[in-house]
Amino acid sequence: MKTELAPRTKVLVYGLMCVLLIPFVFPTWWMVTSSVKPISQIFAFPPDIIPRSFDFTTYGRVFELQPFAQQYWNSAYIAALVTIGTMLFSSMAGYAFARIRFPGANLLFMVVLLGLLIPSEVTIVPLFQMFLSWGMINTHWPLVLVPIFGAPSVFATFVMRQFFIALPVELEEAARVDGLGRFKIFWTIALPLARPALAAVAIFTFLHSWNLYLEPIVFLSSPDRFTLPQALTQFTDAYGGALWNVQLAAASMTALPVLIVFIIAQKQFVEGLAHTGLKG
Repeated sequence: MKTELAPRTKVLVYGLMCVLLIPFVFPTWWMVTSSVKPISQIFAFPPDIIPRSFDFTTYGRVFELQPFAQQYWNSAYIAALVTIGTMLFSSMAGYAFARIRFPGANLLFMVVLLGLLIPSEVTIVPLFQMFLSWGMINTHWPLVLVPIFGAPSVFATFVMRQFFIALPVELEEAARVDGLGRFKIFWTIALPLARPALAAVAIFTFLHSWNLYLEPIVFLSSPDRFTLPQALTQFTDAYGGALWNVQLAAASMTALPVLIVFIIAQKQFVEGLAHTGLKG
């Protein structure tokens, strides 16, 4: 039974929430508003909440100084491929660990989880040597293959395993009576029911790929192949100084897809985490 808060209590609660919201909203507001300010006003103290003047030419300069449209496309399609690939392989691996009983399954899963404890900086040199021998340096292949088959997919596999463990076994038993095989059960029954968990995996994976910084620096050298995090460091003047308003304009455009994805999928994101309990 729901209890209704008194009007005065509601005002206090919402007022407190607005105050707590400031540290999270202000940096984004400062980034967007500073992108249309002259450089001399960006670091003024106290900061101007509303710009005194608006200069939208900085957004045009983003595309003049860098092949930003190509770099935007690079990040978009890489993030899409990584997200789809991780959802596919992590869901199959998670289902196998949750439902298929074989000798050493729990031990193997613990070995897989060890991937969460290995920093990406530790493996970056061996990965570079491996992709160099394959002729894939300065291509996007490392940025696609490493997240899908490497340590970044371990957390996605864990989430999917926990979700499939919570599914009623009776669903699979009924499907076996109807003559369905293991893969058919996974594809037609388990996977459609795992949409909340898949949504959570998709958001985590998309954000990780979209914000990836170290690997593009190591594997890419041509500006037309850069991804957005790497491109944001290239907006400098003739003396190597940062063009802050242009960088902030590029950063604002870079953050936009992330905000849109999270706003659209936040319900599925919360449901996915709520359904992945710590069973098993």
